[in-house]
Amino acid sequence: MAERRWQYWAERTGDGGRLPWRSTLLVAVFTQAATGWAQHAQPGREAVDPVGRLLLLVAPALLLLRHRYPVPVLYGVCAVTLGYLAGGYPYGPVFLSVALACLAAVVAGHRHAAWGAVGALWAGHLLIAHWLYRWLPPPGDGPAPWGTEGGITAWAIAVLAASEVVRARREQWARDRAERKVAERRRVDEERLRIARELHDVLAHSISVINVQAGVGLALLDTDPEQARTALTTIKAASKEALGEVRQVLNTLRAPGEAPRAPAPGLDRLPELVGQAASAGLTVSVTGGAQARGLSPATDLAAFRILQEALTNVVRHSGSRTARIRISHPPGALELLVDDDGPATGGDAGGSGTGLIGMRERAAAQGGTIEAGPRPDGGFRVLARIPLETKEDS
Repeated sequence: MAERRWQYWAERTGDGGRLPWRSTLLVAVFTQAATGWAQHAQPGREAVDPVGRLLLLVAPALLLLRHRYPVPVLYGVCAVTLGYLAGGYPYGPVFLSVALACLAAVVAGHRHAAWGAVGALWAGHLLIAHWLYRWLPPPGDGPAPWGTEGGITAWAIAVLAASEVVRARREQWARDRAERKVAERRRVDEERLRIARELHDVLAHSISVINVQAGVGLALLDTDPEQARTALTTIKAASKEALGEVRQVLNTLRAPGEAPRAPAPGLDRLPELVGQAASAGLTVSVTGGAQARGLSPATDLAAFRILQEALTNVVRHSGSRTARIRISHPPGALELLVDDDGPATGGDAGGSGTGLIGMRERAAAQGGTIEAGPRPDGGFRVLARIPLETKEDS
């Protein structure tokens, strides 16, 4: 119960829920112990009495709140340190609390406040050491050597410079972490879009074939049962293939990083794609297919999906029952051309929705482009250009 209360109180105080009590305790113990050694090395300074010990305890105690209230803590530590110096006590570990408080303020973004507090401490010491020393202990003390002022000045500059270095490093680390998070989110979004494209292409094509064949089967069920049987066979084959490809996509979600059990489709399956289109009543002619060898797996898959989506759009949106595919290899590129003679049925022949967007995304992912639109002589054309990347280059 006591631990839960402590955790609740610590969360209310900020700093991730915990105060830096370990480092504060270490500073307090070191300051108390090391000041005794400094006193032996500076016999001309005032002996550390209970008041001096209390001041050496108050400064580290303020450090407990240095992450939540960095500026007030820094000014408070500087004020306590000036009080300690005004008491004529020996120089030394008392400045460690100032250094930590300065570091906390600079890292928190209060750079000007830190420079002001350290500057005020330096000016206060200069005033004590060269003017107020006449009225302050130890009795009969003279002005401090200017060499001492040089050492304190160098110490102040070193503390501020080190704090700035730590601040810059932490800001760089924070930027790196933020960039890694953005990159990770980008990878997740890209993977989500990839999976969405895969599912859309698989389902849109297969369901289009199934829809056409279901219509044929219903129309011929009574008059031509054999042709209806053929339509049902096509539906069964298309649905089985679609289920297999969807299962493969889903398996990559369940076991990320594992190699797919079945190879990704490519242009070697173009005859199968043409056969499916033919079963949907579409006559497809292909030229140049034999040239589509030696492509990288990513380019091969993108080319297959683009042709698949283009044929699906012909089946769904074109009144023409013919389509022409031309695969060519201009220098350094793969070019895919799909033409149909139209006319459009049931809306825009181009299917300017998800399918066309998916084709453009697939081409863009390989550094390519898609041109899609009506032809001047009627019909519709899809032209994809993808930079050629061979397997040896990938």
